Amino acid sequence: MWSLRLDHSAGEGVLVHLTTTTKKTHAVAMAATATSLVGLAVPVTGLLDGYPVLAAQAIRYAIGAACLLVWLLSTGRPVPVPTAKDLVGLGLMVGLGMLGFNAAILVGQRYATPGFIAAMLGASPLVLAIGAPVLRGLRPSPFAVAGAVLVGFGVVVLSGGGSWHGPGLVLALVVLACESAFTLGGVGVVARLGAVAASMWSCVFAAVGGAVLATFWDGAAAWPAPTAGEWTAILVLGVLVTTVGFAFWYTGVSVLGADRAGVLTGLMPVAGLVTAVLLGRQPLTLVAAGGTMIVAAGCALGLFQPPRAMRSTSSASSS
Repeated sequence: MWSLRLDHSAGEGVLVHLTTTTKKTHAVAMAATATSLVGLAVPVTGLLDGYPVLAAQAIRYAIGAACLLVWLLSTGRPVPVPTAKDLVGLGLMVGLGMLGFNAAILVGQRYATPGFIAAMLGASPLVLAIGAPVLRGLRPSPFAVAGAVLVGFGVVVLSGGGSWHGPGLVLALVVLACESAFTLGGVGVVARLGAVAASMWSCVFAAVGGAVLATFWDGAAAWPAPTAGEWTAILVLGVLVTTVGFAFWYTGVSVLGADRAGVLTGLMPVAGLVTAVLLGRQPLTLVAAGGTMIVAAGCALGLFQPPRAMRSTSSASSS
């Protein structure tokens, strides 16, 4: 998406630094937009409470796949096709990160409050900050780890912690694992296919898988005609959260790295809070405002990259 050329002359060195900074700034903005869209769409998702879950997800991902295909075709380049090497990553993205995540959220809310699940999801930046580099044989960045811890604490403060009973804790841990798999599973696929193509193929497989499972379990009853409100919710989720959100998120991950981009998942509950306050569903308390500030501080710390690391990144990108 951006070109980067390294030269040892003073003038070119300045150009590389400015280009790298612009590239990372764009990536941060895109990843932050993606996670914010998820949080902002929470009230919209509530419009689908009466519609079969798997069928709604299948339609949503089919819309996302179609939009992403149009996006790819508009570039004039051939559409990348996944190889056998990509199937494991796509399986993690779809089976856990997409269909599994939504199912775990649905079941988990029967045994745990939304605040508890949100607090558990606050640990996902820490999982990414440690897991992403370890899987590549690298040492975790202390800035990414510290920022992730701060973000997680801010999310707990913001959500109030919540409570659980029965299998609620286990289900919340499954939600956390699924959320982390969505990013970690996509790293290699995005590197080989690109962010938009990886997002499109994940939506294709999720749409097909969701449709097959919905029909297998509920037959024709899985496909009632959506109401106007349900269509609105499905379109918003398919076009904004899926098409824009997925492509933006994986672009951010490909540029920043999963460990550093992970802190931005803390913006999901912040965006959800903003929506709830604007809709008059809850007041803005000092505790919530304090949690938001802690999340912001954690994001800034986690995204920080020392000058030496920035130069190393620039050199690696130019090779």
